[in-house]
Amino acid sequence: MHTTVAHLKRGERGIIKEFSKEILPIKLLELGCLPGNVIEMIQIAPLKDPLYINVSGSHIAIRRATALQIELEIIDDKAVL
Repeated sequence: MHTTVAHLKRGERGIIKEFSKEILPIKLLELGCLPGNVIEMIQIAPLKDPLYINVSGSHIAIRRATALQIELEIIDDKAVL
């Protein structure tokens, strides 16, 4: 199973993996939804749509269907170095 933005819980973060440019609307790419950038889940609406995320300092509301297309690598903030 692939982890996507839609799988994040409130406060969790992940790094965007590679994807083809045709997957996301150009506006999201312009707002920083690019491979290698960190996404943090800010809030999930009561009916699970839309999702409110933070990407590179931009707070963005996206549809769940779009969030399911953005694959992530979860950042484990609790890992001990």
